Amino acid sequence: MGKKKVKVAIIGVGNCASSLVQGVHYYKNAKEDDFVPGLMHVNLGGYHISDIEFVAAFDINETKVGKDLSEAIFAYPNNTKKFSDVPNLGVTVQRGMTHDGLGKYLSPIIKKAPGPTVNIVQVLKDTGADVVINYLPVGSEMATKWYVEQILEAGCAMVNAIPVFISREKYWSDRFREKGLPVIGDDIKSQVGATIMHRTLVNLFMDRGMIIDRTYQLNVGGNTDFLNMLERERLDSKKISKTNAVVSQLERRNIHIDKDNVHVGPSDYVPWLKDNKVCYLRVEGRHFGDVPMDIELRLSVEDSPNSAGIIIDCVRMAKLAKDNGISGSLEGPSSYMMKSPPIQYDDHTAKAMVAEFIDKYKFENK
Repeated sequence: MGKKKVKVAIIGVGNCASSLVQGVHYYKNAKEDDFVPGLMHVNLGGYHISDIEFVAAFDINETKVGKDLSEAIFAYPNNTKKFSDVPNLGVTVQRGMTHDGLGKYLSPIIKKAPGPTVNIVQVLKDTGADVVINYLPVGSEMATKWYVEQILEAGCAMVNAIPVFISREKYWSDRFREKGLPVIGDDIKSQVGATIMHRTLVNLFMDRGMIIDRTYQLNVGGNTDFLNMLERERLDSKKISKTNAVVSQLERRNIHIDKDNVHVGPSDYVPWLKDNKVCYLRVEGRHFGDVPMDIELRLSVEDSPNSAGIIIDCVRMAKLAKDNGISGSLEGPSSYMMKSPPIQYDDHTAKAMVAEFIDKYKFENK
């Protein structure tokens, strides 16, 4: 019997999917004691990066549907950096469901592929998919929930990388638990991104006895995510997710800050930035004697590769949970890897919970 694989299906073949697929190929020969840039575990609980196998992908864009996944990840309007040549994967991108997945700012640049939505449940079953990643555009509330129903029926674990609330909601967590399936979510927290940087600054202030009076986080970028979020109606869940990820660090210490003194969220779309994201952080506070101080920080990072390493860990933890009959929302992995988990822990505690999870369920994959 050969090594066990983590069979992965992708919903939405955008920039994040591109970085993920490239990264799995780029690091397939990494040694287990290597320090890999942007990745916390070469081997996670027995699953090496190379054990991840892509078996299905869904999209609606005519530039991607019908193409091999290795080609579709570089198709327009994807604009993240290419850092790896990906060989033909033998995985054809199939026509997915639209629902509310296509906002008014994306509609002019994305033409829907002809034909009906493929039978998602049948594809997932036929390919033996273990874990499904949701990479739909921000604000795809109806589409995400429709896909969740297909995932549950097909018997797959789920990693919800976007800010439509599934893992953190009792209704959906209970649905996964009833089916004996795990879910990790919601809204991916990048390796070193705006959210983790903001949380770190907030915790630094509090750990050193500082008072925080007000803070903001402004983000600009040039990928379709930022273009899509110009439609403010699609932005609500994203703002909630990013704000809660920061404010939760204050509230867990029983410190409350007026909502008017916290602003966290995307700011604007700058086409020439492409997949580069620029974040501006400001924290205003007081130190000894109530004397005021402030700190400002600028972060510039290629957005999609910044989250790919996290997803690589997420799919392997979801598979470990599935292997061991662990179902419902995975508390530790969700808290460490996501902006809006069921329970917000500080990052140090969440990291320890992830280590404990891996140590408990690890195995020899030979």
